[in-house]
Order: sequence, then C-alpha cells, then structure tokens
Amino acid sequence: MACSQSDAAITAKIKASMAADPGVNFSQIEVKTDKKVVTLTGNIDSEAEKERALQIARSTSGVADVVDMISVRTGAETGNAPEPARSLGEHIDDATITAAVKTRLLDDPLVKGLKIDVDTREGVVFLTGSVGSQKESDRAVEIARATEHVKDVKPNIVIAKG
Repeated sequence: MACSQSDAAITAKIKASMAADPGVNFSQIEVKTDKKVVTLTGNIDSEAEKERALQIARSTSGVADVVDMISVRTGAETGNAPEPARSLGEHIDDATITAAVKTRLLDDPLVKGLKIDVDTREGVVFLTGSVGSQKESDRAVEIARATEHVKDVKPNIVIAKG
C-alpha cells in the first residue's frame, strides 16, 4: 500500500468515524468500499443522521465517491425517541412479520437470507443488504410482499458485483 489506502482501510476509517460520532447510529449503517467508491446502506431514523453519515464518508481521505443507499424510516423522527403512537401489540406484530419474512428468506433456495437484514415498522418491511443478482433481489421482495400482514416493502438491496 504505497501512497493509496486500501478499500478495507477506507471502510475501517469511515466505520470508526461513525462510531465516534454521536449523530450517527453506526450499527444501522453498512459501509462497503470497492475501488475507493463507498456505498452506505441501511434503514435509519432521521434525515439528519443520514446527512451526517454521508458527510463523514465524503470527508474521509481516499474516498473517490459515495453511493447513498440509506433509507430514512417514516414514523420516527429521532433514533432515541420512543414511538408513542404504537401499542405493544403493534410492536409484537412487527416483530412477528420480521421473523416470518426472515424465515422465508432463509428457507428460499434462491435467496441468501443471511445477507439481507429485515426490519418492520407498522407493517412496512425494509429489506437491506447485498445479493448476487437482480433475480435474487426481486425474489426477496416477492417473498416479503407475499408474507401475511405485510402492508408494503421498501427494498434497499445492492447487487454485489462478482
């Protein structure tokens, strides 16, 4: 590694910066670097958090470009605030939906369910992760949509190259 930083070093530097920043819940953001192009994916709670994560990535030395694949969840303005409009039953229903979708993804021979994170808010399923093909991505969305009690699906799936 003469003068240039490796992709792994860039990824590590961005993750460390996000972890140290109180404005970013770094555990909800996936960072991948390929040929100095950083892709950020995840489902987070606020536009401010998204902008801060993008700012950190863009200001990291060695980064050529940043691809924004971050979705901001609706229904929650901040990551620390509770969601008072939701009852315990709604939380349980969302957890049940998440578990059902995740189980179906893991059971499907085409979809590599371990690479897809499933999160549910008020019946809306957020799929985040990376897959090997558009066909696999489409199948994951199809599985989620076909799961009982799912109102909508918000895919945030990256097609991994090679």
